[in-house]
Amino acid sequence: MAWDEWEQVKAQVAERHTARLQLNGLPGEGGRADLSGGGGGAGTLRHKGGPWTKAAGTADGLQTSTITAKVDLRKAHDGISSGLAGLSSLGSLKSVLTSWDERLGRLREECSSLEPKLRQVAVDFAEVDAEVAERTKAVVVPGTRRGE
Repeated sequence: MAWDEWEQVKAQVAERHTARLQLNGLPGEGGRADLSGGGGGAGTLRHKGGPWTKAAGTADGLQTSTITAKVDLRKAHDGISSGLAGLSSLGSLKSVLTSWDERLGRLREECSSLEPKLRQVAVDFAEVDAEVAERTKAVVVPGTRRGE
């Protein structure tokens, strides 16, 4: 297929399958976006810092629980070397302990990195929300109480 033919085929497909996007993700009538503003949403974008703060708290809790898990895992393996001396499974157990110790360490580091970032998102969104709310007060819309 020549390049020009390929470009023509792509253009035809694009015409038949034009993308229709609606911010609230709900299709309007006929699968098309409802541009009238009645697409199922409340018409007001709202934000709360709660989910971000809760996620940060979860990350913080995971840091603590991974430290506890590492300590418990090491305690569970204490003395196992002498009890399994000479058995081939001892090498496997040590390998598993090392593997889980490293995984839990990486998880704790990731949570430690994520926690302050999630808290900052909550703060940033709250500041942006306040700024946007202040700016919208200056908008005059004809036919409303504020704009009449």
